[in-house]
Amino acid sequence: MGRTRALVGAFAVLGIVLSGCAEFPDEHNRPFAEQPSLAPQAGPQPSFESEAPPSEAPGEAKPQPPAQPVGCEDPDPAVITTCLDPVGAIAVLPDGQSALVGERSTGRVLRVKKGAKPVELAQIPVDASSGGGLTGLALSPTYHEDELFYAYVTTGSDNRVVRVASGDSPKPVLTGIPKGATGNSGALLDDGKGALLVATGNAGDPAGATDPSTLSGKLLRVDGFGKPAEGNPQRDSPVVTSGLNEPTGICGTAALSMFWVTDRNGGKDSLHQVKFGEPLGNPAWTWSDRPGVSGCAADPSTVIVALRDASALYTLHPAPDGSFTGQPTKVLENRYGRFATAALAPDGMVWLGTTNRDGGRPVPSDDRVLRLEPPTGGTAGKD
Repeated sequence: MGRTRALVGAFAVLGIVLSGCAEFPDEHNRPFAEQPSLAPQAGPQPSFESEAPPSEAPGEAKPQPPAQPVGCEDPDPAVITTCLDPVGAIAVLPDGQSALVGERSTGRVLRVKKGAKPVELAQIPVDASSGGGLTGLALSPTYHEDELFYAYVTTGSDNRVVRVASGDSPKPVLTGIPKGATGNSGALLDDGKGALLVATGNAGDPAGATDPSTLSGKLLRVDGFGKPAEGNPQRDSPVVTSGLNEPTGICGTAALSMFWVTDRNGGKDSLHQVKFGEPLGNPAWTWSDRPGVSGCAADPSTVIVALRDASALYTLHPAPDGSFTGQPTKVLENRYGRFATAALAPDGMVWLGTTNRDGGRPVPSDDRVLRLEPPTGGTAGKD
């Protein structure tokens, strides 16, 4: 996707190679060499020297720390909106300058734009216990005509997909997705071909993820009415792959039919490449230290994974065969806190939502939505 707009704000990133935290499947494991830092782009950084170095001219001003938020006022130019409840999902609007943002625990859906007050479009009843709530958003394929959007939500009895028109009550589209003590998160993505991809959790039952009689632990492909979409591997089934546990994001490039799902699975977090009609199989990448993979954003050259517990982003560079090239990088570590979701805009910018008020260390302006230029780097030869 082309970028039509320069970086909004600053992007101070530190590219570091992860040693032992993330790995390919066992047959590809090998250590990475140390990678140089990416140059900061965000103005002066704090100085930790007690006196001026010899080369510093007398009286020259020292760099000052970045300005800090005061209440809901956040001076960081990358920040689009502030003082939200923890963000559960983001869907960027076609203009690339605004987005729909869902709050996980309140079920509120807001339209946000830089410099404008958020507009509440809907408040969907949700049950936010056991990892549920509002965890997925996607636009209708004909959003420019109907302004409809879809949400993945947990209710008192099930997980489901609902369709929402601004100012109207939510309409159920796909219901009866099992709900359990865990494994209630889900994710949505417009597949670029008029269908909706729906990632469902296993509702605390790993065996259910491979059981064809249940919708839990699956990646589904449905039309706007919740029916199996045209072109599915099995004409009468919405299931295109199975074996998910606690999916937290779907991303991909529709033109290449290359899609990725982030998943939390017992002792490790994983990134899977999805192949319609085949079981999930071995992950393309794993994190044995369980940094809390959340949403993801992808274009043909980069997959960006939001990390909740590690408070960072992780970037990988896919090859056409689904392997990765170059060095992976960890960026924005501890800059904005815990990331909950990521989405790619039509102009190539990445939108991110935080979840610092839910187990993190919030600043006064949390939780926030950010808009940043994608990080680059890690373009060495194939490992």
